[in-house]
Amino acid sequence: MTTAIHRTTGPHGPVSRFDDDDYPAYTTGCAAEMTGTTPGFLRALGYHGLVTPVRSGGGHRRFSRRQLRIAMRARDLVDQGTAVDAACRIIILEDQLDSARRTNEQLGRPRRQASGG
Repeated sequence: MTTAIHRTTGPHGPVSRFDDDDYPAYTTGCAAEMTGTTPGFLRALGYHGLVTPVRSGGGHRRFSRRQLRIAMRARDLVDQGTAVDAACRIIILEDQLDSARRTNEQLGRPRRQASGG
């Protein structure tokens, strides 16, 4: 028995998908196994707006490597005793702060230091 190898051309071919951190390659079960969590935990992250997995044609969630790294950040916070909803909010706020800092740096504004009161 022979197996045909299908090659995709264009900007989203196999090589670019392999290197793309945002390509939704992982099913919920695979994502849960890779992150050391459960499918329910991953669904909770979606419910709280931390990750939004892509849906396949059949309606199944598909996660990217970037989303798996975010899920692992949340898992670490939860493992330290933080509630899931709070962990999601913390990560969202951290990402917003990082984005604001990058914008300020691009605009040439100096970073303000927190006062040590």
